[in-house]
Amino acid sequence: MAMLGCLATGAIALAGCGEAQVGDPASVVQGSKASAKAPAPSVARAGAGVAHEVADPEEANSFPLPAASVQRHRSATSPSAAGEAAVAPGAPSDAEIRKELGEEEQAKARERTARQRVLTPVAGGFSVGGNGTIPIPTNVPEAVQRVVAGGNAIADFPYIWGGGHASFIANGYDCSGSVSYALAAGGLLGAPLVSGDLATWGEPGPGRWITIYANAGHTFMNVDGIWFDTAGRSGPYASRWLVSTPPLAGYAVRHPPGM
Repeated sequence: MAMLGCLATGAIALAGCGEAQVGDPASVVQGSKASAKAPAPSVARAGAGVAHEVADPEEANSFPLPAASVQRHRSATSPSAAGEAAVAPGAPSDAEIRKELGEEEQAKARERTARQRVLTPVAGGFSVGGNGTIPIPTNVPEAVQRVVAGGNAIADFPYIWGGGHASFIANGYDCSGSVSYALAAGGLLGAPLVSGDLATWGEPGPGRWITIYANAGHTFMNVDGIWFDTAGRSGPYASRWLVSTPPLAGYAVRHPPGM
């Protein structure tokens, strides 16, 4: 299926995956493969660049659905509602987490190991099995828990080009719409961004808890050791959470400030 391309309106692109300047060359992995609430003032905001139309090179691996197909899902809730409803009870505050970095690192390493042992793929692909969600981690900042909750909320939604860009509330999401939704659930993003804009968003290099990989046509991220990607799934309603590392060459590496 041919990719339709991407649209952009004003300062914030509103459809599909787009093209933008990749930014700091030091943050790029070298290789040949290429109406949530407004964020608080301290939260990173969208850039001012306008993305151009490009094809998503991973579209075929994302099991895209035709726009006219019957959908399994009703529209998702807003990202803020998804994060609020599913965040782990009694989650520690960011300040509490940062006061106990030594204990946190040890506990986080143990928890990652335990989670990865139970995340087995479904037959025929690399998506996690079960109901497609992953456990919400503890001993991480609440924003990270909310990002996981947001990813869980749309984990098995189908891939639809442009989904999640005209509005966060949709019944299917493309790659950048998916990443944008999960980041917005964590209060880290106030409006959807296309892939090319995510390649320059935030800060360069990997983050402690969240690392975004993006180029002009595709984007995905790692959240506390688990991959979140529309490509590499087992079918149109398989989970976006993956148990295998996707190819990383050709992507800018970014992270949300402080994350």
